Amino acid sequence: MNEDGTGEGGGRATERLLGLIREHHDSIRAQLGEEGYAVLLSRLEALAAVAADDERGRRSALQGVRRALRPLSFDHPVRAALDSSRLVAAPPVPADVDVARELLAWLSAPADEPEPPAGTRPGHLLLDALTLSAQEARDRCGGPPPPELIRVPGSPEGARYPRFQFTAGSGAPYGVVLEVNRLLLADIDPWGAGSWWLSDNSWLGGAPASLLGRLSDDRLVGAATQLVEGE
Repeated sequence: MNEDGTGEGGGRATERLLGLIREHHDSIRAQLGEEGYAVLLSRLEALAAVAADDERGRRSALQGVRRALRPLSFDHPVRAALDSSRLVAAPPVPADVDVARELLAWLSAPADEPEPPAGTRPGHLLLDALTLSAQEARDRCGGPPPPELIRVPGSPEGARYPRFQFTAGSGAPYGVVLEVNRLLLADIDPWGAGSWWLSDNSWLGGAPASLLGRLSDDRLVGAATQLVEGE
């Protein structure tokens, strides 16, 4: 137990993990590849966006970060820390949100290479997507939108809903979108779920959102299941 009462089983374990991500950033990105790295960034953004007093949200967001790191090789220092029994059992504390924000600020710092075009950085895809207002989404759903739908919080008009989730004909949500979003825990991690839908997927041959109505529902669900179970 440390003097501040957190101990390794409290906030220190998560702080250590986030510190290792920063220390071994280059090798993490190389091993995860661009798709896996995009997922990791979106999960870190989800953790950074959690309210400090939302314990359930912190736990879920941290679990998302851990899952995103699972594809690392077993001899990687971050994977070794990830498999530590003390780390697995460690509940996140409010300070972890601040550490995640500091890590994201460091990752977002200007580098020697040019900044990627707008809309291509993970986590910003949802902000660039066409959306519906809460009232428009309510109208299309015939009542309160189901919690499985991805919501983009924080705009002056309130939460907004990415348009790709709704059919062009009836305007109702795609059934497969609700099914996949349940797998991706979109109600807890909208940034991670949105990144999956809007990023290119080499297994599917394009961004899943662009393939709605063109690819079978089973293929989309299978790809999401592979991601979740593979992590």
